[in-house]
Amino acid sequence: MEDTLIYNYSRASSLVKKDAMEELFLAKYSEIQKNTDVPCFFWGNVGQPFILARCLITLSNIVKSSFNLSPFQMALLKDPVVTAGNERLRFEGFSHCAGVYARVDVLPDGLDGEFLENGTTNVDFNQPMITALGSIRPNEKIMLSVGEKEVGLHKESERVVERKVPLPLKWIKGLGTVQVYLSESEKQHTFNKIQTQQLFRGMPKGVVKSDYYLIVRGNKPMFSPVKSGDAVCIGGLHRLRLLEPLLPYIDYMQVFPHPAMQSTTWQLYMGNIRFCFSLSRESWRGFSGEGAVLENLIEDVSDEWIDALDKYAYANQSFNAAMLALDENISLKKTENLTGRLAAVGLLGYDLDDHGFFYRRLPFKLDRILELNPRMKNAEKLIETGKVEIISSNSDRTEARVEGTGVHHTIIIETGKERCTCEWFSKYQGLRGPCKHVLAVKKMIAV
Repeated sequence: MEDTLIYNYSRASSLVKKDAMEELFLAKYSEIQKNTDVPCFFWGNVGQPFILARCLITLSNIVKSSFNLSPFQMALLKDPVVTAGNERLRFEGFSHCAGVYARVDVLPDGLDGEFLENGTTNVDFNQPMITALGSIRPNEKIMLSVGEKEVGLHKESERVVERKVPLPLKWIKGLGTVQVYLSESEKQHTFNKIQTQQLFRGMPKGVVKSDYYLIVRGNKPMFSPVKSGDAVCIGGLHRLRLLEPLLPYIDYMQVFPHPAMQSTTWQLYMGNIRFCFSLSRESWRGFSGEGAVLENLIEDVSDEWIDALDKYAYANQSFNAAMLALDENISLKKTENLTGRLAAVGLLGYDLDDHGFFYRRLPFKLDRILELNPRMKNAEKLIETGKVEIISSNSDRTEARVEGTGVHHTIIIETGKERCTCEWFSKYQGLRGPCKHVLAVKKMIAV
């Protein structure tokens, strides 16, 4: 299948029970590896094993869910991604349709162990692993290892053998897009445990096809089908039910809407564990097709720059545009563009509480990731075939004409505004990223 990448783990994930302690080893897969001599990224105890187990089970349920795919497509199982770095562990994944993104962050105070190496890999969540996680009790201790350590899953008489799994390419695209939306989102609401549980109890039953809005009346948050001032728009509200198993364990919840309401992010806080949950604008729209990263791919960046920035972010396990601008004596605008491009190709994730990007090198080659944007490739083809004509261009306004199939499209680009006469732009008005015609014009005038 063209939309999946098939790979094998060299070993299996495992849960080994030794007396009163259980040791969890998460097998990894990577096309790239910073240090092949290190057997695992992290080894140590988890401070809240019961809560972490519940979060990982919820993450697995999100990965198995879909809100717009056929039963045949649903039959393909997917595995989340885990990142070890900056003294914390992050597990992230998408629903099958890539319209729901989730991430479990285990913070430094929630871990007692050693980070042997920083890195990102894929994690195997097979059913026996989920069953084993589900059996962990609140007073149990577990040891967590991310990497290659054991060859099977052992719990009493059970044993799990690793299987071949597919990774959808739309996940790689989605992981770039969702970071753009997260970096643009701002906190609007904080609800305590009781407020959060009341809010979810008032959620309408069944599949919600129309938009709903999160509003606050007095001290009470509620979902309403009627829009009002400062309301947060939510498409596909029923997807929030995936969070219900975690509500008994939370301390509080925060809501981060995107300024253009292209996504909403709901972050649950449970001691030293956070659960980040983002919804795309509609249940039928996945993050992978939104086109938010395309603006960051217009200006070409040399392989040398990408490699240097990759090493910089890897060494710091974070990416600060202002510090990079000072260190390299380049403009802040240039570094912001580079930040967007690094996020677009999967080198950066975004932490809402830290207000910054963290290093997350997807375990796939960069050229594979860069090939996943058909709109950009189509724009480049328009330029190569001479179908783009710049009629006029200055610092304030550019007008161009692009040859289409039996028609010529007119493109106007002004400060903070762009327009095209094609059907794509008429339908989405730029909310799902620029069309190929606008991309082609922007790429030409950027040269």
